[in-house]
Amino acid sequence: MAQQITKPATPVKTSAAAKPLAKQTDARPVSFVFGKENYRLFIISIAIVAFGFFLMSGSTDIYGTTKIVIAPLVVLGGFAVGFFAIFKKAVKVD
Repeated sequence: MAQQITKPATPVKTSAAAKPLAKQTDARPVSFVFGKENYRLFIISIAIVAFGFFLMSGSTDIYGTTKIVIAPLVVLGGFAVGFFAIFKKAVKVD
């Protein structure tokens, strides 16, 4: 059975909302979800978690206090700082 070729549909008129952003005249300042302080805290939390994993890889003593107690607490502290960085409201500057 042969395939049938159809004509393209007529172009649909678009509304003002569908126009590209460059053509819209409604200029509003951009507001980001996170502020500068949020990103700084998040980078600090990543560094804390990385340091905790470095402590876990430590010496050859598998059952040392550093590997079993201190390093997991440091990693959990880094995650806590990360959650705080995410949930902290950004200060709006006008």
